[in-house]
Amino acid sequence: MIEEEVKLAFESVEAARRAVLHAGGRLVVSRRLLDDRLYDTTTHELRLSSRALRIRRDGDHGFLTFKGPPTPGPTKAREEIEVRVEDPAVAESILLSLGYQRTFRSEKYREEYSLGGGHLAIDDAPIGTYVEIEATTEEIARISGLLGKTRSDYVLDSYAGLYLAWCEARGVAPTEMTFR
Repeated sequence: MIEEEVKLAFESVEAARRAVLHAGGRLVVSRRLLDDRLYDTTTHELRLSSRALRIRRDGDHGFLTFKGPPTPGPTKAREEIEVRVEDPAVAESILLSLGYQRTFRSEKYREEYSLGGGHLAIDDAPIGTYVEIEATTEEIARISGLLGKTRSDYVLDSYAGLYLAWCEARGVAPTEMTFR
């Protein structure tokens, strides 16, 4: 499946929530903590080819996700293959046994909304607040407009990339993007 998405930066969770609700967003999943871990080979084969392998912990279950390289365009469009796993620790053991290593960890509080033909997530991360929109290119543009944003506001970088830029701008060494 090809996933199309953008992130939009907001001043705060409250500002993001106000914009989403004012635009007509309907809450579909309440706020909860997501714990994401990226894996790669020792030679960083996945990162160097713009691919990603992730285990997401979401409550009492998780997801194992492969993301292909993005295609050029106004949104971030890439292949995404995802499967629900009952025990993320077992999935991690499999990846580690295959020779992958954990390369990055991030946390974010997320609440999810539906709006028109789009799926929106308000992400409260240690580096800021973002609304992530998953939809077609046209629907992303329409929903962005409803949120008071334009194509020039699109953020196409991953949270790992945003975190590295955030650390560099503050002169701090990157570790993990967590609330601790």
